[in-house]
Amino acid sequence: MERVSRREGVPPEEIISRAVVESLRIADPQTKAELHENLCKKFLNDAEELLRRGDYIQASEKAWGAASQMVKAIAAKDGLELRSHGELHRFVSKVSRERDDERQSAGMLHQNFHENWLPRGMVEGNVEDVKELVKRLRGKENGVC
Repeated sequence: MERVSRREGVPPEEIISRAVVESLRIADPQTKAELHENLCKKFLNDAEELLRRGDYIQASEKAWGAASQMVKAIAAKDGLELRSHGELHRFVSKVSRERDDERQSAGMLHQNFHENWLPRGMVEGNVEDVKELVKRLRGKENGVC
């Protein structure tokens, strides 16, 4: 599973979630959205704990994961499944235009996971931006994450 996770650039938890959906043949958009919402919550909690421990690289990835799960929850409610970074980014662009929110913090955190170039204060600030983004999206999506 770790090999698949690395190859696809997604956390192992997402691979497991996808396998559950496929093996149980879950087709209901609301159920799929709830799975993404639960992963969003988990990743935000993980990011906060990792920040407390000073692990800014892993905190970056978990915060990015939370943002991506929020976006996937919104897509799932629209009956869409985002399975690649390209699909995710195209959908984020669409949602950003619709909601007049052009934040790029999550993308910076994902890049930081791979390159470790952001200083501590920027990681902390970007994680806060992701939390705010999730709150804004949650407010518009009735209870997401």
